[in-house]
Amino acid sequence: MFYKASEHHGLKHNPFKALVAPRPIGWVSSQAKDGTINLAPFSFFNAMADAPPMVVLGINGSHREGGPKDSLANIEATKEFVCNMVTYELHQQMNLSAAMLPRDVDEFDYAGLTKQPSELVKPPRVKESLAHLECIHFDTIVLPSTHPEVVNSMVIGEVIGIHINDSIIKDGRVNMEKFRPLARLGYMDYCYVESVFEMFRPKV
Repeated sequence: MFYKASEHHGLKHNPFKALVAPRPIGWVSSQAKDGTINLAPFSFFNAMADAPPMVVLGINGSHREGGPKDSLANIEATKEFVCNMVTYELHQQMNLSAAMLPRDVDEFDYAGLTKQPSELVKPPRVKESLAHLECIHFDTIVLPSTHPEVVNSMVIGEVIGIHINDSIIKDGRVNMEKFRPLARLGYMDYCYVESVFEMFRPKV
């Protein structure tokens, strides 16, 4: 089949996000200027460079109470955030933190998670996560939107600190079978890493 992205695809559900998959989940903890903590997962998330390490985060839509989502507002106000990597063991807690909660509800408490101080930024980390990327805000790019009431923002962050739990390091490498990172597919589907194979780039 073929369809123009500007027209309806004719399927029961939009296939776009199912095709660009799997995608890591940006489980972002941020802090407002008044000290209020927020935790939210985003399925538009990935690494963009490694020298220096850079990540990109897609934040779409607005808060249920109006205005930008807490993550976007906090990141732009304080210039700091943490990407807590989601593993299979944390899939239920991650899903709970995705709830559209009032601004005054702490997602850490709601999802039964523990705050752990970061080293270089003010927002806390998810203690139960096995890896964390401490980030500073580099830029926000407002993307086109086909819905006037929906703002599509692309947040770019520079990673300035990285935490890795020793339990997932083996022979000097992150062991994916122990890490078991969770990824977002299309629709309401997820997957996690169960097996890994190695393939070297051909020499010319």
